[in-house]
Amino acid sequence: MNTTIASEQQTVIDDLVQSHGEAIRQRAEIGVAQVARYWTAEDGSTDDMAAFCMQHFIADESDRRRLLDRLETTMSTTTGHLHEIRRDLRRWTDLKGDDMPGTDDLLATFDPAPDLSEQYFAQKLAFMAMLNFERPDLDTMLSEGHDWDADEWAAVRIAKAFGPRIPKEVADDAREVGHRANKWVAEFHVPVGSMVDANGKRWFESDRKLLAHWLIREALKSLYGEPDGLPGQRALLKVMGRHIDGSIPRAVMEGTATGDWDPDTNTVDGQAADELVGNERYERWIEQFHLAQRIDVHCPEYPTALARKFQWHREIPEAEVESLLEQLLSSPVRAPLAELMSERLGRPLEAHDIYYEDLFDSRPQDEMNTLVRERFADHHDFESKLPSLLRELGYPEQQADFLGSNVQVEIARGSGHAMRPGMPQYSAWLRTSSLENELGWAGFDTAMHELGHNLEQVISTHYVPRPALRGVPNTACTEAFAFLYQSLAHQALNIEPDAESPDPFHIDSIQCLLASCQIAGPSLVDIRTWKWLYANPEADAEALREAVLGIAADLWKQYYEQYFGPDTTHVLAAYQHMVAHPLYLADYAIGHVQSHQIRSCLRDRELAGETMRICSIGRLTPDLWMRRAVDRGLDVEPLVTDTRTALESL
Repeated sequence: MNTTIASEQQTVIDDLVQSHGEAIRQRAEIGVAQVARYWTAEDGSTDDMAAFCMQHFIADESDRRRLLDRLETTMSTTTGHLHEIRRDLRRWTDLKGDDMPGTDDLLATFDPAPDLSEQYFAQKLAFMAMLNFERPDLDTMLSEGHDWDADEWAAVRIAKAFGPRIPKEVADDAREVGHRANKWVAEFHVPVGSMVDANGKRWFESDRKLLAHWLIREALKSLYGEPDGLPGQRALLKVMGRHIDGSIPRAVMEGTATGDWDPDTNTVDGQAADELVGNERYERWIEQFHLAQRIDVHCPEYPTALARKFQWHREIPEAEVESLLEQLLSSPVRAPLAELMSERLGRPLEAHDIYYEDLFDSRPQDEMNTLVRERFADHHDFESKLPSLLRELGYPEQQADFLGSNVQVEIARGSGHAMRPGMPQYSAWLRTSSLENELGWAGFDTAMHELGHNLEQVISTHYVPRPALRGVPNTACTEAFAFLYQSLAHQALNIEPDAESPDPFHIDSIQCLLASCQIAGPSLVDIRTWKWLYANPEADAEALREAVLGIAADLWKQYYEQYFGPDTTHVLAAYQHMVAHPLYLADYAIGHVQSHQIRSCLRDRELAGETMRICSIGRLTPDLWMRRAVDRGLDVEPLVTDTRTALESL
């Protein structure tokens, strides 16, 4: 804060009190301090700031409510239309099909309002909001937010909607760096047509490519349904490891290697590779860190990427998130669960078995593809049948028609994703993968996950108490519904559990804990890597690579090795989110925990009504949102307890 401005604040406050009475003193003190924190010489002199405060401070409560309405409408209109423009311009880089290299990248990175954040300040809109509405810190929101009504929460969201003041050149670079990282991830498809296992067997057609890490993982998981799939799984894990450490042969990645590629020895027809992919992954990763450093200096309230993620975006303290992840991984219930997994597989567990989640109905991929084909011919058919699918899941007819018709289904170039509408008049977008001319099981399973996101997005756009509360508190909350609806994929295909099958809730509990523990390790890799980066700000890509491999190895030894044996591939570092979406992964683990809490709450309630109720709560803090959703804050214990009960019931 500028010290000259600070010395003038009391005078402004006293003048406001003299004009409007002693009752407004506290509001004036908060508002003037918030304005002064962001006011710069470019905004005017100290006299200009004082004049602005005297002119725009709203003393009358009814007028302040009118101001809130106006700011809410302004922000909804401005950000909503810009959101729609930006997501529309990404269509060609996001979707499979028509491709114009270079042109599509230029369109995807075009921003019609690149300095919007700064313009909110330059044109004084942000200062008007900060002057009249408090920007509480996270501790205050957590301790006092339960007493606030929808209007008070809307005022908080409007006040906190502005900032930080990122210069245009930094915002431009952020857009470029983010797009470059996303594009690199979306295009990193590993050719596996020449991959052979330890027995020399090729597992894929010659032109097959698998997106790292997502489709490599899904291919590995699909082999649990194959009687002789273990050698293929071991080979795919080695592929994963070489993607992680950058040791995939360049000739393999470029498709010029036609001989047998043995990822274990990393040879092609027995010959060592001349050139490897190298540190491309870590160059993109460290580029994200250098961008974060440039943003840090403009964020007095949240001076690191970690602070911005946990305090601002996620609104859960960092220590709380790490504790939750460690509680999951340290839970004693993992030991009997590992025994059950080993029993089901008929062998000791191996490192790749962290992806083994479907213990009770693992069918061959071809059979699952057939079941999907019989129900949904392709993604267009899936979209057209969404209203009927929602009716089958318990939604009333009109509600099912409204929600289903507000979701547009498309095939992504990279991984599946869901994009919320910026305004009520637009649809949500569901993106998934697809086989040639059919959706396939992997595409359908992903589509059910994204449908959970889309339902939350449409409901929380149309049904929350106020526009400023549209959405859910953070990405973990929307992941909760994504996981919930993904768990209904078999039901959506009319796959009935066998008469002797365990209670579906017990199955869900076990699979949810497995999924939570699988992602908790990568989440900790992500967090600890960013801590390492801030402790080693001069590190280059090679140093980062070594640090990531070391962090992954240490976490494996601490939390996984006793159950899955040794791992030389550093599989906990596989997730490409770490490159394209820094510090995102913990939202998946939190989302699993929340999803189970919600699923547990729904055992005696109906899915559709509860989805509508919970997704209509609005954008509170995650803790308060959970308390209003299921009468309990974010907590690992229900999942652990229900898993223990499930294991005892088997």
